[in-house]
Amino acid sequence: MAIISQRQLFSWKEIENLADLERFSMLLEYLPDEGLMKTLEAGRGKGRDDYPIRAIWNSILAGIVYQHQSIESLRRELMRNAQLRQLCGFDLLKGLDAVPSSNAYTNFLKLLLSHSVLIEQLFCDLVEKLRELLPRFGEVLAIDSKAIKSRAPRASRNKNIDARGEGDADKGVKTYKGKRKDGSPWETIKSWFGFKLHLVVDAEYELPMAYRVTKASASDITVGREMVKDLASNRPVVLESAKFFLGDKAYDDTDLIMKLWDGHGIKPVIDIRDLWKIDGARAVHGQSNVSHDYKGGVYCHSPVKWIKRPMAFGGFEKDRGSLKYRCPAKHYGLDCADREQCWISDSIRIDIESNRRIFTPLARSSYKWKEMYKKRSAVERVNSRLDESFGFEKHFIRGINKMEARCGLALIVMLGMAYGRVKQKQYERIRSLVTSVA
Repeated sequence: MAIISQRQLFSWKEIENLADLERFSMLLEYLPDEGLMKTLEAGRGKGRDDYPIRAIWNSILAGIVYQHQSIESLRRELMRNAQLRQLCGFDLLKGLDAVPSSNAYTNFLKLLLSHSVLIEQLFCDLVEKLRELLPRFGEVLAIDSKAIKSRAPRASRNKNIDARGEGDADKGVKTYKGKRKDGSPWETIKSWFGFKLHLVVDAEYELPMAYRVTKASASDITVGREMVKDLASNRPVVLESAKFFLGDKAYDDTDLIMKLWDGHGIKPVIDIRDLWKIDGARAVHGQSNVSHDYKGGVYCHSPVKWIKRPMAFGGFEKDRGSLKYRCPAKHYGLDCADREQCWISDSIRIDIESNRRIFTPLARSSYKWKEMYKKRSAVERVNSRLDESFGFEKHFIRGINKMEARCGLALIVMLGMAYGRVKQKQYERIRSLVTSVA
């Protein structure tokens, strides 16, 4: 917490909107930002202190919590709300003069940008604090990217024409494909001008673990590989505690799958794109009457009548690096007229090395894979909260450095409020960002 030392003018019990301010007060109490505050204050030195560093920082956090889309909106709220000014740490005796000017906020945000490393460190510190308090926090990770549209026009090459343009953003395109219930294909193409926020979240608690901001055109799989590499180098404890890594088809990549399992012992649960030009099934290497499809489904074909049946998944044998599949007739008690002629007595093994993209340690054909993949929607819900609770659907941010700082602050508030809920034993409210405590 950025501690403010000043005399209290009245009791908080007299404030009618205490419930609305309580969540912000909780954030200030539990946010471990003292290191950042000391660094910023040291940078100011013995210069003018018309607007204290800690009070401005707290008011920036208030702007995020209360969903103000601009600094001017925040300033109007501070002028109207004396209780909020006091909670932030501004001198109430100065009245409206205590509210920082627009230039003061501009200078403070520039100061924050120069200490972006400390903002990222504050994010990492909160992740670690939650990891120590929440059981199994970080065991199931999910990754996805979020489009952030820019409201500013594309910057002109002639800088003298319009300085308000967006020069760091570019155009992004995402294509979504699938099949309807009747088997007919569908395709939706989404394009935007702006940025991408790439998130790795805990899929159980729906809280962020790592983030990166790029131009909209950045490849999801390239950034995904880089984020895993960065975690391995700078925050290895995150990968050491992870057991599953979930992603949609945008992260379907053999190198990433191999890196997760071979390098970190994390089971990839990543959807697969259909890269087969011809539909059907292919023979499993070395098996005369066993085939598989591109999704990892394994089938046996009775040797005489050639009846196709899905084989029962029997588990992953880590020491052998193979997936075990059982005879469906024996496992499910089915009638098979060709049973005596079939060479499969009980089960077969498929070495995952035969195709690392299709055959993964958690078999794609297993019920466990399907259940785990459903949890990937957690990252979508985190993205939705960023839009609804933090105003990323409508923003006035220009420049990738400012966007990265703004995303970092929003995620810090998200983690800080979750940390406060945990410290107050309000576990059921750790995802609550807007609703006040009853």
